[in-house]
Amino acid sequence: MTKFKFSVGPWNVHSGADSYGPATRDEIAFEEKIRTFAELGFSAIQFHDDDAVPNINDYTEEEIKEKARTLKKMLDKYGLAAEFVAPRLWMDGRTADGGFMSTSEEDREYAMWRAYRSIDIAKELGCNMVVLWLAREGTLCAESKSPVWATKMLIQAINKMLEYDSDIRICIEPKPNEPIDRSICGTMGHVLAVSAATIDPGRVGGNLESAHAILAGLDPAHEIGFAMAMGKLMTVHLNDQNGIKYDQDKAFGVENLRAAFNQVKVLKENGYGENGEYVGLDVKAMRTTRDQDSYKHLENSLNIFKALEEKADRFDYEFQKECVRNRDFEGLEMYVMNLLMGLV
Repeated sequence: MTKFKFSVGPWNVHSGADSYGPATRDEIAFEEKIRTFAELGFSAIQFHDDDAVPNINDYTEEEIKEKARTLKKMLDKYGLAAEFVAPRLWMDGRTADGGFMSTSEEDREYAMWRAYRSIDIAKELGCNMVVLWLAREGTLCAESKSPVWATKMLIQAINKMLEYDSDIRICIEPKPNEPIDRSICGTMGHVLAVSAATIDPGRVGGNLESAHAILAGLDPAHEIGFAMAMGKLMTVHLNDQNGIKYDQDKAFGVENLRAAFNQVKVLKENGYGENGEYVGLDVKAMRTTRDQDSYKHLENSLNIFKALEEKADRFDYEFQKECVRNRDFEGLEMYVMNLLMGLV
């Protein structure tokens, strides 16, 4: 069985507050989360820039680096690595109309400041990847921005990051909508096109999130496979999603078990992890979850992934070939269902 390494972000354990109601659980201290993640078997932590350095806007560049070095000591204490740092641009008032694609030049400069600081933090934490979830990079009013101009602004921003540090890798996490109406970079195909247009395509790739692919009406395993075929899958965010609606970040495999199986299968078949990649989770507890169960959605996701990994290990490729040769796709499909149901 392949030895996958898993990563998680501190935002995966939260108080349950949402747009329609207050918190339902107590906040958990940052270091307690980190310690528990290590106990659950995670190998690395995903960070937003202000997870790593809270109130990041209040500090100088050197102060930010110093705080990142303090965080590195905490990670070392629990035997954890940092997987990536992501600039959390969507929570600042200056990014209400987007960051890299804001119609305000001053706001675009602020977005670049946060991107550069994310690179600084990543280097201090010992990782070389910055993830861009382009939350507000698109339009709420279709006529407010030219998609040509907006796409060029994104490419320009990525080029500046690549120029800022010769080692950093830029990993785009595509999503078709929410919180904006129309995303400029909505699928893995968009990511690859943007990558090809940058000054160093070899350092630009993608992070496929299961739920985001489903929101785009696409199959997550095929999006993963497409990126892997192009050598562009830098990481994954595994979770699940009940249809094309708001982003749910449900525990991996709880809605679409067969689709989850095929995500695990395509990762295993193509050597994911052999170059140090992590299997990342981006899952949220259901709002009614009690305090004592704050980590259960993470445990469930890990257990489902590992159970599906065992199923993938037992997949009968000779039977698959026979079915394909005979065009017995009903037989192959039922074999997969029996495998998942524990009947073979």
